[in-house]
Amino acid sequence: MSTDQDLLTDGLLAHPYAVYDRLRDTAPVHRVVGPDGSPAWLVTRYDDVRESLANPLLSLDKRHALPGNYKGFALPPALDANLLNMDPPDHTRIRRLVGRAFTTRRVEQLRAPIRQTADRLLDALGAHGSADLIAAYAAPLPITVICDLLGVPDKHRRDFRDWTDALVAPDPARPQAAKEAVVAMLGFFTQLLADKRKEPADDLLSDLIAVRDDSDSAGNGRLTEDELMSLAFLILFAGYENTVQLIGTAVLALLQHPDQLAALRADPARLPAATEEFVRYDGPALLAIRRFPREDVTIGDVTVPAGETVLLSLAAANRDPRRFPDADRFDLGRDAGGHLALGHGIHYCLGAPLARLETEIALAALLERLPDLKLDGDPGDLRWRPSLRARGLLTLPVTY
Repeated sequence: MSTDQDLLTDGLLAHPYAVYDRLRDTAPVHRVVGPDGSPAWLVTRYDDVRESLANPLLSLDKRHALPGNYKGFALPPALDANLLNMDPPDHTRIRRLVGRAFTTRRVEQLRAPIRQTADRLLDALGAHGSADLIAAYAAPLPITVICDLLGVPDKHRRDFRDWTDALVAPDPARPQAAKEAVVAMLGFFTQLLADKRKEPADDLLSDLIAVRDDSDSAGNGRLTEDELMSLAFLILFAGYENTVQLIGTAVLALLQHPDQLAALRADPARLPAATEEFVRYDGPALLAIRRFPREDVTIGDVTVPAGETVLLSLAAANRDPRRFPDADRFDLGRDAGGHLALGHGIHYCLGAPLARLETEIALAALLERLPDLKLDGDPGDLRWRPSLRARGLLTLPVTY
């Protein structure tokens, strides 16, 4: 165990996989300083991370955290009563209510609308030119899909993208931006729920409102009002954030590995399996949601005291050579099954089928429509989001 309090923030932001490689070998359970300056334990080996993700003694409920420990986003109760802060039985109850919207069969029905959106965005690019693929394609595709699913009006979609960016990667030059984004989102969801109650539609949010308002004889709904609003926030936030980053890093990986790109162009049927390598190799989440031991727990050969913060590195686990031989190599031919990019256990990503489908369709459309796609500029000049939690490109300049 290392007792070094330096998280090597600059190194992690610029070269996360190099830092994780070193930690896996020298201090797989490492005492660090969290993003807010509070203490935490960083876990980096595959077996330790996988076991911890499924360990019921590691709670997501912030009530199990000791004072002064890292807790994550500071959200108001109306946005904080979500699945990322819950253990069973509340987690089980709410996940069951919304899980039907994200089954593989239900998501597959979105294939045609997603492809239509992808084609519309590519039509706007034209057949030749240059563009920032994040702004023009990777970002608007998932925000359109998740907003259509929930029933969010078009006029608010750009606002939500800006609010999400302010939360995930706060701008040091605008220290109030994150708080302003939370206030704006709270007002937005309050008004949106009121509008949907007045005029229900054929969308997921209207369905969830019906669940909330269908109380039993004792007056108890299956969702509280805070749970309803928090769930809408989480679905919209995670449904956009994770997928835009995944599409961006997947395209970059292909452009940096022409042999893999050529193989995929030659056999597009490999895209579903290739998506598993995309998320393993450079997934959208560096860390899982923080956890708090209900009692002292042993991770690897380290005992973590009850109530302290545990950060599980999904990115480090997915590059662990003990689980994936030659793990730092991008290889669409490898069996990437068992990766932890989308979690493991009862907290496995609810929207995983949708994220997979969107990535598959986004890449299929690009391969078909832009056969000469190339990176515009030096890869070393690419700018990444300044976030220890979410890994993604700020821009992806391309020519085609």
